[in-house]
Amino acid sequence: MNQGAVLLVVVVSLASIMIRPFGVPEAVSALGGAVLLVLFGALTPFAALYAAGQGMEVYLFLAGMMLLAELALLQGVFSWAAVRLVRMAQGSAVKLFTLIYALAVIITALLSNDATAVVFTPAVAAMAAAAEIAEPRPYLLICAFVANAASFVLPISNPANLVLFDGQMPPLSIWLRLFGLASVLSIVVTYVVLWLTQRLALRGRVRLPEITPELTFGGRCTLAGLGGTASVLVLAAWFGWPLGTLTCTLGVGCVGLVGVLARQPPWPVIRGVSWSVLPLVAGLFIMVGALDASGITTKTMRLTELGLWPIGAGLAVLSNVANNLPVGLLAAHVFSKAEVARKAAALIGVDLGPNLSVTGSLATILWLSALRRQGASMSGWRFLALGVVIMPPALVLAMWGLWLSL
Repeated sequence: MNQGAVLLVVVVSLASIMIRPFGVPEAVSALGGAVLLVLFGALTPFAALYAAGQGMEVYLFLAGMMLLAELALLQGVFSWAAVRLVRMAQGSAVKLFTLIYALAVIITALLSNDATAVVFTPAVAAMAAAAEIAEPRPYLLICAFVANAASFVLPISNPANLVLFDGQMPPLSIWLRLFGLASVLSIVVTYVVLWLTQRLALRGRVRLPEITPELTFGGRCTLAGLGGTASVLVLAAWFGWPLGTLTCTLGVGCVGLVGVLARQPPWPVIRGVSWSVLPLVAGLFIMVGALDASGITTKTMRLTELGLWPIGAGLAVLSNVANNLPVGLLAAHVFSKAEVARKAAALIGVDLGPNLSVTGSLATILWLSALRRQGASMSGWRFLALGVVIMPPALVLAMWGLWLSL
């Protein structure tokens, strides 16, 4: 296949992932594009398997995080926490908004942005129903925007971080030095602008739930397991250990241990996980492998010669055109030999840029799916209207924070 044909297949596949024509699942679109690229000779079957295999650490990381998130959902940990926050807010909608935002930041930082999108969104919806909130949209929007705004607090906060650094993850001490200030600025600015856009809906009072559910024994075990897992992963990030295998091991171990202690089978947790995310990611890896084999990535190597600001802004925009996971894969190839500063600028663009549109990140796509399961919806144009206001100032200040840190 020539470069134009390869690019056409990739663009059509990505567009199908975003708009889901006729309700076609995202994984089917990704794998369909990958199969077409193999059938028409862009990649040999062996090369396609090799490209898919490059994502092994990402698959393991996602599997472990999804198991932990589903376990917490079934054991009622997030719903319990959400109702507790309603009581802590003491009827104030603004205070509740702030508390939900803070918890979303913690979940994103320690359990990844996908956990915030997939699991915390239903918990927030349940909280809004329990508090009889007439307009839950501001609280649900938190789950979408925080999932990207806080996704570079730690290496484990976003699978795209593993993808972009591709086995060259810096130790946690260096990571915090690079992204600490940028993360704080991104989180604070996103909060301020999101609150300003939603302030009219936050004027009223919220009703305190009549009953505050208590955690079951299994829920307490799960909460302890989440805390232990987060501690181990932060320690692993500090020493620069591979995170994918460790995360999967901890996820499986936590599900098994809670099942034994609470005398509950693990099958509901396993069935509840959105395993289709894994073939979706595999398809994206194969498509990037085809772009690389066709020579398209070679033509983008000049990006490494740009300054930090053009790199961050350019990849932020590109992430909304083609989704940040394939863009992160592409950036991993392009910036594989670049200095850490340029990789850091690329990561901020890939992580934070998707707050512009619903097409930007896997987490936002998962958030939309979670909304649909709750009977809610968000149009792409409405999200874009918010994203245009929220993302640019956050990106500018995050890049400024990176520049100061360097």
